[in-house]
Amino acid sequence: TKEKFNIERALDDFIAIASQNTNKDSLGPILGMSSAYMLLKQQQRAKNQLKRVVKTPWNFDDAEYLEKCWLLLADQYIQSNKLESANELITKVVQHNKSCTKALEYLGYIAEKDHRYKDAANTYLQAWKSGGKTNPSVGYKLAYCLMKSKKYPQAIDTANEVLEISPEYHNVKKDILDKCMN
Repeated sequence: TKEKFNIERALDDFIAIASQNTNKDSLGPILGMSSAYMLLKQQQRAKNQLKRVVKTPWNFDDAEYLEKCWLLLADQYIQSNKLESANELITKVVQHNKSCTKALEYLGYIAEKDHRYKDAANTYLQAWKSGGKTNPSVGYKLAYCLMKSKKYPQAIDTANEVLEISPEYHNVKKDILDKCMN
């Protein structure tokens, strides 16, 4: 519900679960606490919880929680403009889950920030395909990076695909189609 009262109640429950001896290093409560802190706009507390997980080795049982924790911390690093730290975490996620759309999208964003549009386009293309070509914002970013790397026909094709799934996405026409056709 994202209501403050419910978030605080859930946070108390996660803290109680995490304080039990058997759940000291359990990733589920850590993820829950971090998510609650994020919703309460207490980013530093969330970051402190997530940093506990960074050195945790990957294992199949905790894979989902590890992936979510690493991505949440990477998102924090991206917001703080610590792209190198974010890149390390995201690379760990992609190493274990090559079809993680969010991780691929973050990698594309980092490459785009570094003005490596060709790399960004390749990464966004992977995210676009692994997401089943259903997320218009990823399609837009892909088309934009293709345009910036002077691959105009591919940018036009991708922009048209975005407009097919989301006709109300007017920025695609103005920012990409019009410029590529000129």
